[in-house]
Amino acid sequence: MDSPSAFFNTQITSFEAQMDQVKKQLSRSSMLRLAIFLIAVFGLYLALGNTKWVLGIIFITLIIFLFLVSRHSDLQYRRDKLLILIKINKTEIEVLNRNFHQLPEGNEYKDPLHFFSQDIDLFGKGSFYQYLNRTALSHGSETLASLFTGNCKENIVQKQEAIKELAKMPAWRQDFSALAGLIKTDVSTPEIARWAQKYTPFVPKTMKWLPTVFSILSLGFLIGYFMDALPGSAVIIWLLIGLGISGLYLKWINKLSSETDGIRNTFRQYQKLIFQIEQTQFSSDLLTLCKHQILHKEKKISTVVKEFSKILDALDQRNNMIFGVLGNGFLLWDLRQCFRLERWIHTYGNDLEQWFNAIAFFDAYNSLGNFAFNHPHYSFPTLTDGDTVLKSTQAGHPLLDPKKSILNDIQIDKEQFFIITGANMAGKSTFLRTVSLQIVMANMGLPVCAYEVAYSPIKLITSMRTTDSLTDDESYFFSELKRLKFIVDEIQNDCYFIVLDEILKGTNSTDKAIGSRKFVEKLIGSKSTGLIATHDLSLCEVAKALPEVKNYYFDAEIVDNELHFDYSFKKGICQNMNASFLLKKMGIVE
Repeated sequence: MDSPSAFFNTQITSFEAQMDQVKKQLSRSSMLRLAIFLIAVFGLYLALGNTKWVLGIIFITLIIFLFLVSRHSDLQYRRDKLLILIKINKTEIEVLNRNFHQLPEGNEYKDPLHFFSQDIDLFGKGSFYQYLNRTALSHGSETLASLFTGNCKENIVQKQEAIKELAKMPAWRQDFSALAGLIKTDVSTPEIARWAQKYTPFVPKTMKWLPTVFSILSLGFLIGYFMDALPGSAVIIWLLIGLGISGLYLKWINKLSSETDGIRNTFRQYQKLIFQIEQTQFSSDLLTLCKHQILHKEKKISTVVKEFSKILDALDQRNNMIFGVLGNGFLLWDLRQCFRLERWIHTYGNDLEQWFNAIAFFDAYNSLGNFAFNHPHYSFPTLTDGDTVLKSTQAGHPLLDPKKSILNDIQIDKEQFFIITGANMAGKSTFLRTVSLQIVMANMGLPVCAYEVAYSPIKLITSMRTTDSLTDDESYFFSELKRLKFIVDEIQNDCYFIVLDEILKGTNSTDKAIGSRKFVEKLIGSKSTGLIATHDLSLCEVAKALPEVKNYYFDAEIVDNELHFDYSFKKGICQNMNASFLLKKMGIVE
């Protein structure tokens, strides 16, 4: 298979060529409509005085115009879709070049109290979400964010297979994203699902047959009038009777029409996405299961959704004043459509949430498949149930430039804790985030930035960026204590990989040393696993008393009065600190 960049460039070339053809077709279509209009005007001029010819020309011109307008709309839709496809591929090339800060940041999903998302830059400017997310639907974005924060370690193999399959379907993914990108809705899909579930019908069951009978009788009245068998007053009275029947339910009809006005467009556009999923055969269990959520024993769901869209279009005809009067007076039109609408809601209303969730799932997983496609050299973790929790060879952070990133090996076994020391800016925090993100990505089924990974699934919990709260009149130290209490409570219920950056920063050094030591002992007793970064070298003494604790460090060297880092993860305790050197180097102190 071609490299990702080669594929995207080929796609751009192809779509731009198609765009040129569509633009020419649109231009010809506009000219043709103008020509038909001028011919019709000329024909009407010649046929003046001949009613049959005038009516014939108007009728034929109207038919041709409707056809041309529909064709022109199709061409415009194709043009808009091509524009999105070109943009999709240009965006991917930019991201491959590390330019992604213009993409959605996902700030709405930030949660400072979450198990780990705040500490490892999952959301926000320059975040992993901003780098990976390609969802086109708001519901899909929410689903993707929930996958990020779910801390779910189950069914990882099934997730991997689904992502691998979608990674091999780049054209399909882009087509789905383009269709989704064309969707413009006023009402969110969760709102629509809730509305359908709570909807209370008002149309009586007699409307199953009454509009049909009334329409037949109306036809009889009109025939009788034109054959001079009935006076015009009888037709008017019959019209008023029809309007009276419709008027009895006008309040509820208006309410239903108002509620469905913003829904109509949603169903028309979602039908295309459902149809694409229906037409695709998937081999992975997870995608197949999700596809089955939009399958029905008797009808294709795309057909069912299309039927609903047509009913909504028919109900919308009431907004045409002339048709609204005549349709309701002679056909009980609104009541007929409301009955059909309520019957559809009764049959399928409770399934809407499942259908919309399935579409959001595919939208979210498209982003995961795209990530795997863009990183063919990343490795899918091999799952193990042995003593090793994480063994990662040549691991790096996906947001770092691979040309500059220093890769490290790590192997940490169950119930082990690594105490990591090191100079400022030596790479401790980056390493913590690298390992944390590998666990999150592995649990999501994603390939990780490493040559090879063995992984025993585990949940993640971190404490790296505790802040004080002026709003809650809460000190930094108290905020940190609350976070540590949260960790202690959680590890009573499940097995966690714990990542901590500088325990008890908000207290004095002596108190900190004692408290940190006791907290580490507490963690060891909980059967947890994890990493603890610290500047407190006294904490390294724990390794002498507890065999589960190992010491590692990141080093810094001063060469020719300049600070140098190798960013390498090493066994032992760091002896070279750099705070005093940096203060002098920057002229802050003498």
